[in-house]
Amino acid sequence: MAYLTRRIFLLSGPLALAGAAFGTRLPALAGTAPEGLTPSQTEGPFYPDSLPAERDNNLVRLAEADSRAEGEILELQGRVLDADGTPFPECRIEIWQADAGGRYLHSGDDREGARDPLFQGYGTTRSDSEGRYGFRTIRPVPYGSRTPHIHFKVHPPEGETLTTQMYVAGEPLNGEDWIYSRLSEAEKARLSVELKALDDEDGTRWAGHFPIVLPR
Repeated sequence: MAYLTRRIFLLSGPLALAGAAFGTRLPALAGTAPEGLTPSQTEGPFYPDSLPAERDNNLVRLAEADSRAEGEILELQGRVLDADGTPFPECRIEIWQADAGGRYLHSGDDREGARDPLFQGYGTTRSDSEGRYGFRTIRPVPYGSRTPHIHFKVHPPEGETLTTQMYVAGEPLNGEDWIYSRLSEAEKARLSVELKALDDEDGTRWAGHFPIVLPR
């Protein structure tokens, strides 16, 4: 019962926080879509080969756990829109990323060191009637030759799935990343998110807004 209650809360929690906890810190969710569609990106080798038992939109705290995952907490919000700014409701959105030590939830990630057992590594949610979505996760970290990023898959009710990656605007390692550096300046702008520093009572350190634009 506690797990079900937690899941119901989390499915609405990040969206509610957009207006309450964030206030004016994030761009208004009612803003228009950026010009152009969100570019697709490679899925990469570390999409989970075994999905975790918990797959909600809070990646930093597992049910019944006494503590949270390592890393700096990020409240990530956004909207799924078309090029005219019309919302896409009921899109299933998946994210996955490395833990604070740079390790993925994947059996093939055999880099040195133990994976953080408290980091979910993968989460999913659905966009609401206004296209809004939200995740509570950690600020992405670099690993190997990759700059910090979060992987996304967006499944609209109809049409093709978008696979892409979100990057951190102003991250010094972006220019050295072999995937990011091949993007045009316009594509970089659509995939890069400015993270704003917070100091909330619940331990949130960062907030970001990532709009996703799909073809209608």
